[in-house]
Amino acid sequence: MTTSTRRKTSMADRVYDALKDDIFEFRLLPGDKFSEGDVGTRLDASRTPVREALYRLRREGYVEVIFRSGWRVTPLDFEQIAELYDLRITLEKAAIHKICELPEEPPAIRTLTAIWNPDHPSERAVGSTVRALDESFHCDLVAAAGNREMTRIHREISDRLRIIRRLDFTRNDRVEATYEEHARILDAIRRGDAQTAADELDRHIRISQQAVKEITMERIREAAQRQRQVETVAATGAEQPEMPAD
Repeated sequence: MTTSTRRKTSMADRVYDALKDDIFEFRLLPGDKFSEGDVGTRLDASRTPVREALYRLRREGYVEVIFRSGWRVTPLDFEQIAELYDLRITLEKAAIHKICELPEEPPAIRTLTAIWNPDHPSERAVGSTVRALDESFHCDLVAAAGNREMTRIHREISDRLRIIRRLDFTRNDRVEATYEEHARILDAIRRGDAQTAADELDRHIRISQQAVKEITMERIREAAQRQRQVETVAATGAEQPEMPAD
């Protein structure tokens, strides 16, 4: 790889990270439109790395191309999100039943139990670490059932839901609830009680689904309000008459 290629790749990564952060922090709202030129000017990047970053975000479902009108942040389709949650629950409950039918407990279950049922609350993870551990919990649970196609489809669903699921760990009460709910699911699995584990999991995901929807709407409202305030201040400042010179 040439120095020029490495530089372009590095810049594309930086643009990707900056745009994704803007989307995740609601500085770019669902439905917001922008052009490649806008991004390049704001991030001091040339067209090639900007386009590479945008197409990467497009593959991940965060942005979409508007014919002859540039780009926009993918609007949130809560009906589609609900359908993805339904499919995710179906796969995870099926995985639980498969795990409980295995002749031996998969090593992954013991590992997950150590993570989600620590000896002391002070050993619990915080922030973005909890988010990553939570996604691993659900993906590892499905993988432990031993069905590769089930695991693949479940991971694709998890990828598509990540943009809103991450918000479930911005509140301390949701972090605490996640630890308790995961521990109950794992305890039921280790007892071989598939039905109780599946019921606990269904309840856990439904509560999380409702929480992230509420948090998402709240964040969007707050971001839109901040944006209106900035625009109002800018417009007011522009309209202020010049003060006469002394």
